[in-house]
Amino acid sequence: MVKKLVGPARVLPLDCSLMPSSDRHPGEFRYWENLHKPGVRRARRVARLLLGFDPAPDDSRVRDFASSYYDADPIAEAFVGQVVEVQGYAAARAMLDTALAHGVDSLPDAPPSLRALFADLEDEPEWLDWQSVEEGAKVFRRFGSTVFKFAGAITLSAYDENSVAKALILAGGYEGDTTRKRFLETASFWIDVSEPRALTQGMPGRAAALRVRIMHVFVRRRLAQHPEWDGEAWGKPISQGDALMTLMGGSVAPGLGMQAIGYRPSRREIRSMMHFWRYVGHMMGVRPRWYPENIVEALQLLFVSSIKGAHQAGEDGARLCRSYGNAFRPQRGLSVKQRIRARIAYGKHLGYTQFFTPPWADNHLPSAGMWTFYPLLFFPWVFGAESLRRRFSRLDALADTVARRERRRWLDRELAGHRASFKPPETLSR
Repeated sequence: MVKKLVGPARVLPLDCSLMPSSDRHPGEFRYWENLHKPGVRRARRVARLLLGFDPAPDDSRVRDFASSYYDADPIAEAFVGQVVEVQGYAAARAMLDTALAHGVDSLPDAPPSLRALFADLEDEPEWLDWQSVEEGAKVFRRFGSTVFKFAGAITLSAYDENSVAKALILAGGYEGDTTRKRFLETASFWIDVSEPRALTQGMPGRAAALRVRIMHVFVRRRLAQHPEWDGEAWGKPISQGDALMTLMGGSVAPGLGMQAIGYRPSRREIRSMMHFWRYVGHMMGVRPRWYPENIVEALQLLFVSSIKGAHQAGEDGARLCRSYGNAFRPQRGLSVKQRIRARIAYGKHLGYTQFFTPPWADNHLPSAGMWTFYPLLFFPWVFGAESLRRRFSRLDALADTVARRERRRWLDRELAGHRASFKPPETLSR
């Protein structure tokens, strides 16, 4: 079954269940059930011994995290309900672009929901520290395009959960031939928001965050109405809970994981990267009940996420993994020279994916062969350059310039003249 997504539709009332719920969690949130399994108890004992803290956080925080799977974005929901559902996505997008370029007052008939949305965007939270935001963005972009491959690989660990897999499968954005396009659009977003001062007023990163925010709301409302969506088992589509884990996947996860290939971010830099992504999330309407303040709390959240799952996505999750693994397979019609380059790029893609991928997904991915060890080839060079950068401030600035150029060249080459549009899919896949 194909279900139409775009075009005018009836006005949908703001679902009250999108508002914060005090103590509700999805049926497939199995943390408390899994916490007492022998393997999990052993993991907690080992963590206490090696790390010096219990990876299981206070139970009240776990309940906040579980309940957040029923939290969404009421402010943006109001705009989508009042404008997008009445005038269509294209008209609403044009309204957004005008307000971003010239201010909301440039629209004399701007609806109240649009004014409320921009007021929310411009209202800086009390916890915001611009110095940490800029430092965190700098740390993230220092990883160059390699962090995109890392983020793509670790995302596979979420594909065995229905709250993630069903949303992606039904929307159709990360399956089959569209996988590469959507991944590159996501990489474009990562670049847009992490450039210097990208999140300040009038800058492209701020605009990208708002556009993606509205796109998520639009897709969420359609998915929530789909007969296959099980809100009791999975929560709301594109929920605050899953969005919070995405923020962790862009901050503490690469801050620790990228050390495996030679990068050397300090603990302060990782905390700054967490702060940077927290503000990116804030502009996208992600307002979690609990956001980790330090690395220990972030690791506790990752522990909760790693054991709370029901792992019931089945073939849908496997299809997403296979699609991502094949996303950079060489296309037909290439010249010999182009095909050689494409084969090398594909090998690198599989190598990074296999190197960083969670073990459960291995059987769903094409074999990387010896390319699995490719990320380690540059460990001595990366580690040495990182050591020099940490010692000499001029080299730190140079490293930032080189990384920014490298990731932009990579994206331009992969997009081959196309531009990221941040538009929702026109149809649901079934």
